[in-house]
Amino acid sequence: MPSLKDLRNRIASVKATQKITKAMQMVAAAKLRRAQEAATAARPYSRRMAVVLSNLAAAMEGREGAPALMAGTGKDETHLLIVCTAERGLCGGFNSSIVKLARERIEQLTREGKTIKILCVGKKGVDALKRNYGKLIIEIVDLRAVKQLGFGNARDVADKVLHLFEAGGFDVATLFYSEFKSVMAQKPTVLPLIPCKIEAGGDKLDLGGAIYEYEPDEGEILADLLPRNVAVQIFRALLENAASEQGARMSAMDNATRNAGEMIDKLTLRYNRQRQAQITKELIEIISGAEAL
Repeated sequence: MPSLKDLRNRIASVKATQKITKAMQMVAAAKLRRAQEAATAARPYSRRMAVVLSNLAAAMEGREGAPALMAGTGKDETHLLIVCTAERGLCGGFNSSIVKLARERIEQLTREGKTIKILCVGKKGVDALKRNYGKLIIEIVDLRAVKQLGFGNARDVADKVLHLFEAGGFDVATLFYSEFKSVMAQKPTVLPLIPCKIEAGGDKLDLGGAIYEYEPDEGEILADLLPRNVAVQIFRALLENAASEQGARMSAMDNATRNAGEMIDKLTLRYNRQRQAQITKELIEIISGAEAL
């Protein structure tokens, strides 16, 4: 049975931990607002980019000379998985849910006999995948030194992907990230990146009956927009991840703070009972000694 001193030390330790988790919850709440605004602001641009590409692709349907980023290499042998996770932990199941989705895809592709390459954006994804799939990781993007995510960070990742594609390094690229829904809900998401997935029957641009021609032609516009779209989709994934990470951390630290409070209550009750028992024992000894005299 622990002594009263041991119980006091443990209560003090849990209280110190509770202060830390409460502070982390407040910091995450402050960061969440900015991250959520950035993620929400990026969604309309990303959706509009998809609509423009869809209209351009429809105009080129049946023609030859479609850009490789849209048509693909014609093969489905080598897959590049871009796994975006956080740089830090203590955010509940945020990182593990993304990694789980990536593992399922790796296992599926392995059964099909495909060649797999992994590009990790974020330290936690590397830590989770390197044990079983370390040989498949070809590059790691470290964003720990980045204080504020910008389009330049996404452009750097996109350039690595595009250079690898141009060198014939893969046939299909898939992006893994977590879409922010709310503080309590983040949805692990798989996004086909290359070749560009054109949604059939999606939203169309309302031109009010106007007749137009492309200048330059659709092929040249797509050749410029498709690489930009890769960077846009990666940027959106990074922003969604940033908001999801803070939401998950806020929820996890709130749970940890409440659990610490419950533990403090239990330890305090135990301490008081043990102290009362010790006082009662001392009183009995005093009374017994007085009666003996």
